[in-house]
Amino acid sequence: MKNKLLIVGASGHGKVVADIAMEIDKWDEIAFLDDDENVKSSMGLEIIGTSDDIFTHIDEYEIFVGIGNNTTRQKIHGILERVGANIPILIHPKAVIGRQVEVGIGTVVMAGAIVNCCTHIGKGCIVNTGATIDHDNCIEGFVHISPGAHLAGTVNVGKGSWLGIGSIVSNNVNIPKGCTIGAGSSVIKDIQEAGIYVGTPVRKLDY
Repeated sequence: MKNKLLIVGASGHGKVVADIAMEIDKWDEIAFLDDDENVKSSMGLEIIGTSDDIFTHIDEYEIFVGIGNNTTRQKIHGILERVGANIPILIHPKAVIGRQVEVGIGTVVMAGAIVNCCTHIGKGCIVNTGATIDHDNCIEGFVHISPGAHLAGTVNVGKGSWLGIGSIVSNNVNIPKGCTIGAGSSVIKDIQEAGIYVGTPVRKLDY
């Protein structure tokens, strides 16, 4: 088991990821990669290169993608998987994880989040601060559940979707891949197609 962690992305989301990693206290060394070459450190941790340097650190570090954008995170995560990188799961010690919960590699569960029993969370997801995911949910890969979002039981969220801060999803609701649910919005019935949805209950924005 490698005892060093490398986080790709040293800005906002990457900082929170680093903070969680330090709380877990599993790694002897934590460092960043970031493409802003003017930034030399973050969270008191050294930035040792850019994202182009990932391949030189595969054998030495576990590597975690600390980038909030779902599409970018998925792209880099896919590269890491293809080259055989060791990608950890990060769960804050003050998150609550129920029994028979499955969490995919590259996923972070932040402080105050609650994930109840028999839920599946795919790889590369973000379960942000204070979010709640009830029983028997299926959250596909590279989904972002924002701070304070609440999902009732038996909800399915498709790959790459983003649920905004304070959004609410009623039980037995399906959200397909590639959806954006606006901050404070409520989803009370199935959404049929990808798009941006806002309001209470949500309606699709047409441009």
